[in-house]
Amino acid sequence: MILSHRYKFIFLKTIKAAGTSIEIALSKYCDANAIITPISDEDEKTRRHLGYPGPQNYQSPICDYKMRDIFKLLTRGKRKARFYNHISAKDVRTLIGEQLWDSFFKFCVVRNPWDRVISLYYWLHKSEPRPSISEFIQSKKLLRLKHRGFDLYSLDGHIAVDKVCRFERLEDDLEEVRIQLGIPEILVLPRVKSKYRKDRRSYVSILGEEDKNIIAELFSDEIALFGYEF
Repeated sequence: MILSHRYKFIFLKTIKAAGTSIEIALSKYCDANAIITPISDEDEKTRRHLGYPGPQNYQSPICDYKMRDIFKLLTRGKRKARFYNHISAKDVRTLIGEQLWDSFFKFCVVRNPWDRVISLYYWLHKSEPRPSISEFIQSKKLLRLKHRGFDLYSLDGHIAVDKVCRFERLEDDLEEVRIQLGIPEILVLPRVKSKYRKDRRSYVSILGEEDKNIIAELFSDEIALFGYEF
């Protein structure tokens, strides 16, 4: 998640939809007042290598600490996070207030649910032995995509952002966002996390009929909203 006071935007990061690449690219244009939440150690190395600002202003002030937070700070040196990687629209609005929330341009990225499931499968199971794709789809792990997808960028069942970019036309949609925000250069996305998906076949060739239907039911809201088809 990134919040920029300079360009007045909030980027909400869904899961398995190029969010980390976009976050790193946006970091280049963040000043000292921006909120930037941490990403994985490996991806932070990429961000540092590019010379972009890293995590900042995401931690809670000490006055918000409870006893367990003080304990973690004293024993592990771990600060309490106020903002975090896949924070929801609801939580961001609560933290910054409705006035600021309404005045900022908010955007996120969605992706074809069938393709997104395959991406998560290879991300969670980076090496053999892996469960079969059908076993994975029938597990509760797909709920992660739901909670960090539509549930993340909606409020009371309605889209809460000003722009929903499509993964399938990401370059064009991000260019529209860039122009609207006044960011001076085209966003250059680093390639991160793409190496884990070994099977490059289309989801149509990978998923069986039952797999397809389970995904269609779980992600029916996004499929209907954005006209995705198998």
